[in-house]
Amino acid sequence: TVLINVTSFFRDPGAWRVLAEEVVAPLVERKGDEPIRVWSAGCATGEEAYTLAMVLAEALDPVAFRERVKIYATDVDEEELITARGGTYSAERVEDVPPELRGRYFEPTPGGRYAFRGDLRRAVIFGRHNLVSDAPISNLDLLVCRNTLMYFNRELQTRILARFHFALKEQGVLFLGKAEMMLSNSALFKPVSLKHRVFVKSESGDLKGRVLALTQRGEGGNWVAQEVRLREVGFNVAPEAQLVVNARGKLALANQRARTLFGLSDDEVGLAFQDLTLSYQPVDLRSPIDQALSERDTVKLGTVELPRAGEVRYFDVQVVPLLNGEPKPLGASVIFRDVTSHKRLQLGLEDANAELEAAYEELQSTNEELETTNEELQSTVEELETTNEEMQSTNEELETMNEEMQSTNEELETMNDELRRRTLELDRLNIFLENIMSSLRVGVVVLDHNLNVYIWNERAEDLWGLRADEVQGRSLFTLDIGLPTEPLQAPVRACLAGTSESEEVTLEALTRRGRTVSCRVRCSSFDALDDELRGVILLMEVTEGGEQDAG
Repeated sequence: TVLINVTSFFRDPGAWRVLAEEVVAPLVERKGDEPIRVWSAGCATGEEAYTLAMVLAEALDPVAFRERVKIYATDVDEEELITARGGTYSAERVEDVPPELRGRYFEPTPGGRYAFRGDLRRAVIFGRHNLVSDAPISNLDLLVCRNTLMYFNRELQTRILARFHFALKEQGVLFLGKAEMMLSNSALFKPVSLKHRVFVKSESGDLKGRVLALTQRGEGGNWVAQEVRLREVGFNVAPEAQLVVNARGKLALANQRARTLFGLSDDEVGLAFQDLTLSYQPVDLRSPIDQALSERDTVKLGTVELPRAGEVRYFDVQVVPLLNGEPKPLGASVIFRDVTSHKRLQLGLEDANAELEAAYEELQSTNEELETTNEELQSTVEELETTNEEMQSTNEELETMNEEMQSTNEELETMNDELRRRTLELDRLNIFLENIMSSLRVGVVVLDHNLNVYIWNERAEDLWGLRADEVQGRSLFTLDIGLPTEPLQAPVRACLAGTSESEEVTLEALTRRGRTVSCRVRCSSFDALDDELRGVILLMEVTEGGEQDAG
């Protein structure tokens, strides 16, 4: 009926410093890349929630904060929550924020007010919540409830702290206000800094006590307590030894039969199961428990021997996951069923069968020796038949290869005859072409598609003083001869490109003898099957002077 909203940024700076250094920094390092969940209970107008955002953003960085952190801020006052969602405060309210943080996380707005950064504000979720009647937010790494519990009586404080214990993960931290002493439920939390009211969740609290603390007082609470006691007694007197390991890997329950059988004490209940001798003797239970939790199915380990009081007892062991409709099982139950009498009958029967089998084996020995001899003879016959078949197969393969080689030789002889015939024809053509080129009284130069010299006849050698082997493969336009080649580039390229079939140019030239002559050059293109065999033919004829006569 009375709402008291007293809050500010970084209220009690020393406490916030301890929280940042001794809680948030180790939490960030421990979580790695996992999400971080925080609850600010009784947040009022939001200063406490935004202070948490700044502390976490400083420990991470704004980018990682946006990706990994969720801060749930709750209160019962809807009007105060409207202010908190706006994230805008007067200059007086933000004076408690250190100047360097104020500059990084607040933006000035019209009217002299300051707004918390919008990209970080989206990570803070505000909602209405009643600590007494509403279910708590779960799976928390940090729970902040400062100077709120002091307004509740001892009974309500007990119930709320039990809810807080349920809401926190293992190693989860509770941060209270300096006016709160947390006199009740001290077994649920251990102090990190008692002066600054920082506590860590304790796993050694009594399960029954936590359940009863969560229930309502009165008739309903008494009924729940009776149900809890009834189930505890029923579990404890079960004739089969049974253990319960919770999802965090700790021994949660052990009935009387299990305590007697394995010598368990009350102090060992609540400890990490893997630290107990029972986890690996008489059989390794750690892997089957992990398998049952991951596969959500019963794992049977078969029969296990357990020496006790000078005799060996036998137990069928199975691990059963404890499911409640949630994705993650609550834990696993390990059941040891005593099958000693059945095992002894089985062993006696096995001994009798062993004696009978020994006699039967002696009777069968002679028959087996005879059968072995027959099998050896049969094996020898089969090996001989197999060898004969392999030899026949090898002969057939050799005959086939011989026929193929003869056929290949005939084809090669035919190809050689054809090659010899083609070679003779090519030789005759080359001789014929050389005779024609030698008989021509004009210089003949044939250029390929790159304008390199392909043919250079004797008349061209006589005119310009360069042998055919000196110019073949070289560009005509790079040769140092008495014929100026620059004027020939245009007609030659025109013929090569196909824009002209024939071009004629008359040039003044200097022969190898040093005489000046007038040389008429006729350019003609020739086509071939592909572009690489295209080219140009140049006919060089001396039309004036004695050079022609001398030739």
